[in-house]
Amino acid sequence: MVDQFVGTWKLSASDNFDDYMKAIGVGFATRQMGNMAKPNLVISEDDAGFVSMKSHSTFKTTEIKFKLNEEFDETTADDRKTKTTFILENGKLVQKQMWDGKTTILEREIRDGKLIATCTMDDVVAVRTYEKA
Repeated sequence: MVDQFVGTWKLSASDNFDDYMKAIGVGFATRQMGNMAKPNLVISEDDAGFVSMKSHSTFKTTEIKFKLNEEFDETTADDRKTKTTFILENGKLVQKQMWDGKTTILEREIRDGKLIATCTMDDVVAVRTYEKA
């Protein structure tokens, strides 16, 4: 169950995100826009068990729909084509993206009423904090 993640979340803090984007191979111009964007994240779940995660900012809107534990093809906001799987582990929503022999892990958890997204690529870690809108 992803109930605790459902809702609209507003980016309130972003730490080390530029280095993370560099590590996953995002170009300079896209990183500039990515650093300026303050996206809202809207998470919902339908009766069929599909989870929708929509990120929208003035820069770009992306949406993915997935079922837990089922791999799917994702085109990321920076246009990577990944094989992506979400699992629920210890109360965290863990997203694993694989492309071109690389893997990045994005862990989302609720801490003190905030949604904390920890993005890890090799030894580079970024933390993005969202507050309920």
